[in-house]
Amino acid sequence: MMSKIVPCLWFNGDAEEAANFYVSLLPDSRIEVVQRNVADNPGGPAGSVLVVEFTLAGQRFMALNGGMKVEYTHAVSFKIGCADQAEVDRLWDALCANGGAPVQCGWLKDRYGVSWQIVPDAMMKYLGSSDREAAKRAMAAMMKMVKLDVEALRRAYEGHEERA
Repeated sequence: MMSKIVPCLWFNGDAEEAANFYVSLLPDSRIEVVQRNVADNPGGPAGSVLVVEFTLAGQRFMALNGGMKVEYTHAVSFKIGCADQAEVDRLWDALCANGGAPVQCGWLKDRYGVSWQIVPDAMMKYLGSSDREAAKRAMAAMMKMVKLDVEALRRAYEGHEERA
C-alpha cells in the first residue's frame, strides 16, 4: 500500500534538478511524474516544471517550484541509513558537493539547503544497546564528529582507547 503521507520539498525553480540529483544517489529511486504549469503563476511560466513526484529509496516525495526561496531548517531532516563507511563517504561527499555543507554528528545541508543525516547502521545498534556504558561511549564519540566514522564509533563502543 502506498503511504498517504508524502514529504513536499519547496524549491525556487530547481525542483526537477534537485529530484534528479536525489534519485541518482540511492537504489529504488526514480522520477515518477513531472507536472508542468498550465498557465503563468507564481511557480513559473506556462510550460515550466511545477511539481516533480519522485521515489527516493522506496519513499515517495514531491518537489514543488513554489516561486520564491524558502529556507529549510534542521527541524526537518532526512536520515539515510548506511551499511558501511564506503556508503557514508559516498553519500556525504555527494550531498556536500557544489555548495552543500557539513554540520555535525552526521548532519549536513545539501546544495539546496535540505538537511540530511548520514548515519551508519552500526550507530543505531550501538545507541540502542542494552550495554548502556558502551552506548554512552559511542554517543560521546559521535558528538565529537562531523562526518561519522564507523571504525572510531566501534572502538568507542567497545571501550578501546582513542587513537591519537
